[in-house]
Amino acid sequence: MQYSHFYKIIPFRSVTLSGVEVFTIATLILFSFSANAQGIVAIETTIKTINDLKVGADHTTEYLPLLKGKSVALVTNQSSLIQNTHLVDSLISLKISVKKVFCPEHGFRGLVDAGEKVATEKDKKTGLTIISLYGKNKKPKPEDLKDVDIVIFDIQDVGVRFYTYLSTLHYVMEACAENNKQLIVLDRPNPNGYYIDGPILEDAYKSFLGLHPVPIVYGMTIGEYAQMINGEGWLKGGVKCNLKVITIGNYSHKDMFELAIRPSPNLPNMSSVYLYPSLGLFEGTQISVGRGTDLPFQIIGSPVLQKANYSFTPQPKPGAMEPKYKGLECKGHNLSEFGKEYMKDTKKIYLFWLIGTYTNTADKTNFFDENFNFHAGNSTLQQQIKDGVKEEAIRKSWEPGIAKFKVVRKKYLLYKDFE
Repeated sequence: MQYSHFYKIIPFRSVTLSGVEVFTIATLILFSFSANAQGIVAIETTIKTINDLKVGADHTTEYLPLLKGKSVALVTNQSSLIQNTHLVDSLISLKISVKKVFCPEHGFRGLVDAGEKVATEKDKKTGLTIISLYGKNKKPKPEDLKDVDIVIFDIQDVGVRFYTYLSTLHYVMEACAENNKQLIVLDRPNPNGYYIDGPILEDAYKSFLGLHPVPIVYGMTIGEYAQMINGEGWLKGGVKCNLKVITIGNYSHKDMFELAIRPSPNLPNMSSVYLYPSLGLFEGTQISVGRGTDLPFQIIGSPVLQKANYSFTPQPKPGAMEPKYKGLECKGHNLSEFGKEYMKDTKKIYLFWLIGTYTNTADKTNFFDENFNFHAGNSTLQQQIKDGVKEEAIRKSWEPGIAKFKVVRKKYLLYKDFE
């Protein structure tokens, strides 16, 4: 669905669209023209599913010959599928010598809570050793790679800087470079790969939530991003990884891609995936993003939020056993329909909700926590919000950094761009 109208945000009212109350901190007003309105961008895109293209893992004829007679390690999770078969099971059935599996945050099966330690264990189905790359052990050790010739990375990304699988990719590349191992990235589409937005990460705020000077939304696939890490010399000591990317067939950055499987426990649908770049910033605030409910990253709220039109009570759920405000009623806003129907047409990070909840929190002293600047990638955004800077001015401050990043990004693209 595309929208060529314009909209205007009026703080702290709600609206009902198709019988569902969807707006939260603001009212969505559709009309033809207004000098003060901000436009929903009518983007020329094609919505594709896994059946409309061939992800890197599907191109077995390209990478199987590279694996014959080699010892292989895989970096995978629940998203690593060839059609309906997990990559691990497929390679074993094809007599590839799979030695071990490395898993990122949320574990091999994708069920572990965000931030929770992922234990090293044996996979019950295959008997393979599963080595966690989260917590203290973020990077494969030399002894982990001693009996391995090639490492395969195949994980579904969502195109957001603070989504930690990017950092896992970085450390795997670094380990492969240092230990003279080839890395094969089986590329997958980026569901947020059709735009670029957000502040550039500054060196002072490097962490597992972001290691590179890129905007929050960077508009690249995981394979393109791996090429950029290598090409820009971002690995420790400027080492280069022996990298091969198996590309996606029938894909461009103009395409909208609907995921067939949730990429992590708290991104259950496309509404949450589209909202994640905007709502992920709330992870560094006192506002809940709905972990512990049926609508994670689709609702926001807290026990003390004022002028709210929705309520929810977080409870333990798989992937969120200790959610923020567990058992407490949170007053807030339901963004699920907005995320589903409108978010993909905005082509930007939405700051209205962040600014609005800050404005309507009585005690602002602890609104931001120590993680906010690491999500934002700088200390400027927090200060701008505290100072009451308008969204338009905040967004204007991002433009020079985004322009420079686009020049860098262009060198590593493997698919037709959206511009």
